[in-house]
Amino acid sequence: MKLDATDLRYVTSEEFRVLTAVEMGSKNHEVVPLTLITQISGLRNGGVNKLVGSLAKRNLVSRVQNAKYDGYRLTYGGYDYLAMRAMSKRDTMTSVGNQIGVGKESDIYIVANAEGEEMVLKLHRLGRVSFRTIKQNRDYLGKRKSASWMYMSRLAAQKEWAFMKILYEHKFPVPRPIDQVRHTILMEFIDAYPLRQVAEVENPGKLYSSLMDIIVRFAQAGLIHGDYNEFNILIRRDTGVPVVIDFPQMVSTSHPNAEWYFNRDVECIRRFFKRRFRYESNLYPRFKRTLSEGETDFKLDVMVEASGFTKKDQKTLDEYMEAVREGEGDNDSGEEDEEEVEEEEEEEEVANQQEEVEANQHNEADSTGGRPLSLSPSSTPRASHSQLNPLESGNADPIAEVEEQLAELVILDEPNRSLSRSPPNSRPSSPSRSEPDSENDVKTKVQHDLSKRRAQQQRKYHSKRSIRNAGRPQGSKAKQDKKIRRDQFWE
Repeated sequence: MKLDATDLRYVTSEEFRVLTAVEMGSKNHEVVPLTLITQISGLRNGGVNKLVGSLAKRNLVSRVQNAKYDGYRLTYGGYDYLAMRAMSKRDTMTSVGNQIGVGKESDIYIVANAEGEEMVLKLHRLGRVSFRTIKQNRDYLGKRKSASWMYMSRLAAQKEWAFMKILYEHKFPVPRPIDQVRHTILMEFIDAYPLRQVAEVENPGKLYSSLMDIIVRFAQAGLIHGDYNEFNILIRRDTGVPVVIDFPQMVSTSHPNAEWYFNRDVECIRRFFKRRFRYESNLYPRFKRTLSEGETDFKLDVMVEASGFTKKDQKTLDEYMEAVREGEGDNDSGEEDEEEVEEEEEEEEVANQQEEVEANQHNEADSTGGRPLSLSPSSTPRASHSQLNPLESGNADPIAEVEEQLAELVILDEPNRSLSRSPPNSRPSSPSRSEPDSENDVKTKVQHDLSKRRAQQQRKYHSKRSIRNAGRPQGSKAKQDKKIRRDQFWE
């Protein structure tokens, strides 16, 4: 959700007390009952009802009607307010500005302190995209079912704070950390551009070598970034020096998949420089060689573990990341299966409609009699039973009468298709030779085209896929053309 700090100055201390009680009750309860909120906050029952109602109006808590009891649940807005109040009490942050960045699992805002110094506030929002799928796939925290996403956000913030602090103390190109509370991190504001927005560089080889040197320095210190790409690298406006950000996914070189993470970081930089700057170099670091040349008595991963972020927290966060990847994979496979089923249903509908059109066409042909026999003007279309059976007629010379009837008939070279014993669908189509037949063929073709067009329109506007994608922008945000062209506008 988007941060709205306008009501922060109007929230009273008693309301913050109730909000803290909801947070404490969420540790052991999926839905915190009102009696527990009253017990933890230590306020009167009637006053708590009024305070919880005012918090619910501001979307700081949400009411949940459970089967056994009704209660309240803490929202991300309430969690943001608790973190910002703690920072304001420490005098590290006094005002909130505009949002300057948004990601899959974090939001970035401009803030300032009492002296007017601009800083960056990062709000972790893990589980915002795929929390429902993770909850269905794996219960990785036991009793912490509903509050696990906030707990994971707090763990990610603690991990990034620990890594950023250690890296900044050892002169790595990272932002200066200022404060950390709950799921938020306060860091210095850097006047820089993301690398993905840089279109031209005077010396791409120099920038390439500096980025590879940072990867090597990380690995020799015992760390691997894990998400080292153009989105997490900033280029300073004045000096052009790169700055690395985003550290929640950082792993140690002793990780079982450390070599795979290292090679992925290297390939991301090589692929970006080849695509954007047309620069490709055969020189790039190797994992084993980098570790052999590194310092043995200087390991930042050990220092981070000693700073408070333990292996237990790292294991919990790794399990969450694996659950996210599995959930995204299951969603992709499920969407593919749904698309296949929808395609099969659409193909069956089109086939059924074509069969109905063909059956109607053959029924119309059968009702008109197909191709008529070419008879003389004086003859009838079909001889009656009495005429074909001369023995029952009263004429004296039946043989002469039959010969006269046969002489009046005109035998065609082409057989009559309407008298065939085969079903209509199995009859071969013969080319038309007369004007009425050509008119029938034109009508049949027009009917077939109309039915085909109606089937396409029905499949386009009434299928499940069109309903699901209605109103959604197609493609990624980078590929969407949001500009209004002059010719299209005036048309």
